Amino acid sequence: MRDSSWSKTSALCLSLAALAGLASGAEAAKRKPAPTPTPTASPTPAVIMIPARPTPPLWAPATLTIPAVDAKGIRQTINAKNTPVQNTWNFRAAYNVAALNCRDVKYDPVLAGYKAFLKTHVVGLNAANRGVDAAYRARHGAGYVRPREAYMTQVYNFYSFPPTLPLFCDAALAMSLESKMVPAAQLSSFAATQLPRLDAVFENFYRSYEQYRIDVAAWDAKYGPGARPMPTPTPTRRP
Repeated sequence: MRDSSWSKTSALCLSLAALAGLASGAEAAKRKPAPTPTPTASPTPAVIMIPARPTPPLWAPATLTIPAVDAKGIRQTINAKNTPVQNTWNFRAAYNVAALNCRDVKYDPVLAGYKAFLKTHVVGLNAANRGVDAAYRARHGAGYVRPREAYMTQVYNFYSFPPTLPLFCDAALAMSLESKMVPAAQLSSFAATQLPRLDAVFENFYRSYEQYRIDVAAWDAKYGPGARPMPTPTPTRRP
């Protein structure tokens, strides 16, 4: 009986000890600090790729003034209101600009063609010169020389415009090859057909420049005049 009572007592003690252990563990669990939350990465802001701001065609100035187009669609250049004799004289001036400024070896036929042109058409060119003189004298009287020379300076500057000079020289080269086959009697008609071909170089440039103005205005409206485009990475050269 004594052993039985002792066994019961021991079992009771073990049970109480187990309960005490459970209570202690629960209390310890309550005192355990909460786990630190894992920080979430902030969303990466979207990168706005700003394209390069449009630039003028042929590296021309950004504030260039170009001739306007009238209601009939005619570009108001120095040749817009030419008379036949003025057209011939301006053609000679354009040819002269090409001969003096197209100095690359491939343009050698231009200078040779111009020299031959002056010899072949000396009579027709003198007649055109007299006709231009007469027209300016009729409009300006005795002081006609100054306005005439001022106008011809504009003509030379028109054809000497640096950004378009390479393209103008290409057109002049093609023209000079044809000029060798033109008889003296056809000077006026040759000038009438060839001058617009030379002027097409400038008309194409003016249209490109007008499109540049549209493009740069749209760029400024979208990104702001002070926006900085993303730099273009410089390609590395392979050894």
